[in-house]
Amino acid sequence: MQSDVKNQNGRVYPYSVLKKEVKRYTSKFVNEGRALGELGHPMGPVINLDRVSHVIKELTEDGKNFVGKAKVMDTPNGKIVKNFISEGVKLGVSSRGMGSLKANKKGVNEVQSDFVLSTVDIVADPSAPDAFVNGIMEGKEWVWENGVIKEQDIDAMKKTIMKANMKELEQKKLEVFHKFLQN
Repeated sequence: MQSDVKNQNGRVYPYSVLKKEVKRYTSKFVNEGRALGELGHPMGPVINLDRVSHVIKELTEDGKNFVGKAKVMDTPNGKIVKNFISEGVKLGVSSRGMGSLKANKKGVNEVQSDFVLSTVDIVADPSAPDAFVNGIMEGKEWVWENGVIKEQDIDAMKKTIMKANMKELEQKKLEVFHKFLQN
């Protein structure tokens, strides 16, 4: 989320408003494992459980911006997000909340201190200029196969090498490497 920058919706979120609300949201939702987000950006503040795609794990301050980390879940919409990321689609994020607006001196709608953050959703076209997702697939080994990124079973290969005695170690390494290249 970006503060003090006019977004595509013609709004500015003051830094002080976002900072206060991110702190509240982190305490009440992120830290409690309840910070669910959706694929798409529905109207209204209610989280639709049948549309959830991710859980927000962290929101941190980065200058005047707030950067998050989320885990894409194995829900129907989460699977869609995972596929988009694996296919190289550039996704964005957008905050969803409620609050009043007031035109500032420049005539730009400024979000007021009554703003309440509901969630951060995954969207195709975020309103904030720099609100794009960097998809990181942590804790998995991935390989490129015929234009598709696929999870690879590396554990079995590691176990084969670890079980080998010194005499057969080089041979096992070559076998595992050859098998890996064939897959």
